[in-house]
Amino acid sequence: MEGFNKIDLETAPSERTNPVIINNRPKIKIRRLKKKSLIILGVVVAIILVFGLILIAPAQKAYSDAKATFAQVKVTVDALKKQNIALASTELDKTKESLVKTQKSLDAMGYLKFIPIAGMYYADSQHLTKAGFYGLSAARVLIDSIKPYADILGLKGQGSFVGGTASQRIETAVKTMGKITPHIDDIAKHVEGARKEIDAVDPNHYPPFFGGGKIRNGLSQLKLLVDQGVTFVHDARPLIKILPTLLGDPKERKYLVIFQNDKELRPTGGFMTAYAVFRIDKGIIHVDRSDDIYTLDNGISGKPKAPAPILKYLPNVPVLNLRDSNLSPDFITSMDTFNTLYKKASGYTEVDGIIALDTSVLVSTIKILDDEVYAGGVKFTSKEDPRCDCPQVIYELERLISTPKSVDLKVTTLAAVQAQRKDLIGVLLYAIMEKALKSSPKLYWGPLFQDLLTQVEQKHVMFYIYNKDAQAGIEALNAAGRIRPFEGDYLHINQANFGGAKSNLFVQEAVNQNYEVSGEGVITKKITINYKNPHAPSDCNLERGNLCINAVLRDWIRVYVPKGSKLIDSKGSEVKMTSYDELDKTVFEGFLTVRPKGAATFSLSYSLPFKVKGGSLPLYIQKQPGTGGNEYTLQVRGAKVDSFPLLTDKETKIKL
Repeated sequence: MEGFNKIDLETAPSERTNPVIINNRPKIKIRRLKKKSLIILGVVVAIILVFGLILIAPAQKAYSDAKATFAQVKVTVDALKKQNIALASTELDKTKESLVKTQKSLDAMGYLKFIPIAGMYYADSQHLTKAGFYGLSAARVLIDSIKPYADILGLKGQGSFVGGTASQRIETAVKTMGKITPHIDDIAKHVEGARKEIDAVDPNHYPPFFGGGKIRNGLSQLKLLVDQGVTFVHDARPLIKILPTLLGDPKERKYLVIFQNDKELRPTGGFMTAYAVFRIDKGIIHVDRSDDIYTLDNGISGKPKAPAPILKYLPNVPVLNLRDSNLSPDFITSMDTFNTLYKKASGYTEVDGIIALDTSVLVSTIKILDDEVYAGGVKFTSKEDPRCDCPQVIYELERLISTPKSVDLKVTTLAAVQAQRKDLIGVLLYAIMEKALKSSPKLYWGPLFQDLLTQVEQKHVMFYIYNKDAQAGIEALNAAGRIRPFEGDYLHINQANFGGAKSNLFVQEAVNQNYEVSGEGVITKKITINYKNPHAPSDCNLERGNLCINAVLRDWIRVYVPKGSKLIDSKGSEVKMTSYDELDKTVFEGFLTVRPKGAATFSLSYSLPFKVKGGSLPLYIQKQPGTGGNEYTLQVRGAKVDSFPLLTDKETKIKL
C-alpha cells in the first residue's frame, strides 16, 4: 500500500526495527538504575549513621566540656574583678582542670585531622586549647607573684606581710619585691607561647554566614588582644624589674609632684598651681617641701621671651614663666621645657622624675576615705557645694589658692593667709596619705589602688621618670601623656584657658565627627564642637575680694589630625585659622570665647591624606589630660553610628 513500508519477515531480529521492543529497554534500565541508586543511598545513609555515632557523641562532649571551661573562665575573671586573690587562685585551678577535660575530648576526635576541611578546624581547636594552657600558666605566675602582697594591695586574701604597722608592712614588701619581679620573664614566655598558637589560627577560614561571622570576629579580636598583651608585657617588663628601685630600695628617691588645676585648662591638663617634693624611702612617702608655683617662678632670673601663643593671648606676659611652660599637648615635651626653667630656680631640688595630678584625683581619693579629710585646719569633702555646684574640695582649693593674697580670707593676718596658701596642696596630699596609711589595708587600700589605675588610664595622673627603662614601661602603660602615632584616622582636640578664670568648671562640650566619602574614595571630615556655659558669671571684682571662678573663657584651640590633612573650611574661630605640622600630626589652630550663660560653636572641614581601603577606617581619639566626659558622636554621611563620653583614649573602626 502506498505510503507504508514493506515489512520483511525474513530479516533477523537484530536487524529489524521494532518500536515496541526498543521502547521497553529504557524502562528496564530505569528500574535497574533505581535499584542501584537505592543501594547507594542506603550505603551513604549507613555511612552517615556510622560516622554520626562516631562523630556526634564525641563532638557533643567536646562542645559541652568547652562550654563548661568557658563558664569557669568567667568565674575566675569575676574573682579577679572582685580583687579576691585567694578565690581567683582556687578558681584558676578549677579552670585548668576543666580545660584538661576539654583537651581530652578533643583528643578523642583526633581522626578528624585526616579529613579534608574538618582537619583544618580541628587543628584550630588544638591551637586554641594550647593557647589557653599558656594563658593559664601566665595567670598562675601572676597570681602567685601577687599573693604575698594581698594585704598591702588591699586585696582579699592572706598576704605575707600582716604583722606590724602599715608602714612596716610596706617597707618589708618593697624590700622583698626584688625576689618577685624576675617572674615577669616567665609571664612573658607564656604569653608569647599563647600568641604563637593563636597566630596559627586564620580567622578567614570561617565563612561570614551561619554563625561563622561571629567566630571570625571573635578570633580577630582575640588575636588583637593577645598581640596587645604581649607588647604590653614586653614593654612593661623593664619598669616592673626596677620597681623596687623606683620605690626607694635600696636608695631613697625623690619626685616632683605638680598639681594641675584642670578647672583652668592648659595643654597637659591644667594650670600648674602648686608643687611638692616627695621622698620615697623603701616605699614610705615623705613630703620634703611644698609651695605654690608663683614662689618657685619668682626664684628664676633671666627668663626667655614668651613664645608666640603667650604673647598673642596673654599680652601682659612678655616672658616664659614656669607656670606657663606646659604649652605642648605632649606631656614629656612640656616637662622638658619646664625642666629648662626649673633647674634655674633658687628653689630647685634634684629629683628622679615628675608626677602630675589634677583635681579629679583629690575628689575621688577623698570620697574613698569616708568623704572627709582635714588639712591645715580645713575640712575637705567630695560633696556638692551649692556655691559652685561642684565638689566642696574644689571650691575650697579655689577659695584658698585663687583669692588675691591682699585679701583677708577670714584668717587673722595676711601672713597667716600666705602661710596657709604656701603649702596647701602638699599638706592636703600628706593628710590623704596619712589617713590611708594609718587605716587597715583592707579598709581603703584596695579601692585606692584600683582608683589610681583608673585615674592613670583617664590621664588625671601622668609620669615622667628619668630612668629610661622605667619611662619605656610607663609609656607602654600609656601613662606618660604622649601624643601617639597611629595608622589611620586620628583626632586630638587640645585647648588652653588663657584668662577665663576657672570657667572650665562650668563649660560643657559636645564633639561631632561626620565622614563624607566621594566616588573616588576621598574622605572629607567635619568636626563640630558645641560649647555651653549654663552658669551665671562670678563677681570678679578683686578689690571686693570675691572669688572669680566663672568668667569669659578665652579658649586657644588646636585640632591634631593625620599628617597631610588639608583644611577646607572653618567657622567659629575669632582669629584666622592656621595650619602647620607638629608631633608628626597636622594641626589646625584657632581661638574663640565662651561667655557665662552663653554658647559657642566651632567647626572645621578637612580632607584626610588617604582614601577608603576595605570599607572601614581605623580611628584613634586621644583625650586631653584634665578633661573628662565630653560627649563624642560619630556620623557617616549624616547618620549616627556611635556616641560615647570620652573618658580615656579610644580606638575604634568606622564603616564607610
